[in-house]
Amino acid sequence: MRRGRRGERMGVNAEINVVSLIDVMMLLMIIFMITAPMMQGGVDIQLPQAQVAPLEPKNGLVVTVDRAGRIFVDKTALSFEEFEGSIKALSERKGGGGVFVSADARADYGQVVRVLAAMRERGITDIGLVAEPEERR
Repeated sequence: MRRGRRGERMGVNAEINVVSLIDVMMLLMIIFMITAPMMQGGVDIQLPQAQVAPLEPKNGLVVTVDRAGRIFVDKTALSFEEFEGSIKALSERKGGGGVFVSADARADYGQVVRVLAAMRERGITDIGLVAEPEERR
């Protein structure tokens, strides 16, 4: 639809409409906010290999000991003292689905034993050790 009379021409509109650009930016920001937590895998460790059966998914607490001996409870790094003080409450809050200990194959064996002993000392008995299935040759 034309405005004005037939002989008059409209001038060029030199303004940039940024409203649509803002809408696209907000949409992308929402997409990244939703997908970023899903892309985080967890603590990077190399599990030992053994002849194990696959685990059925449970609602349990995951305790990880990495190669340097650091302790992580569901991706949150804790010192050994913090771990000792909070492991009982954390496992109860998780719903009693057990505790899964995943330790790096090159982790200090003494640190893994200390973690297991701290859990047993606080009355946690449903403990599972996580390993990768052995490759058949």
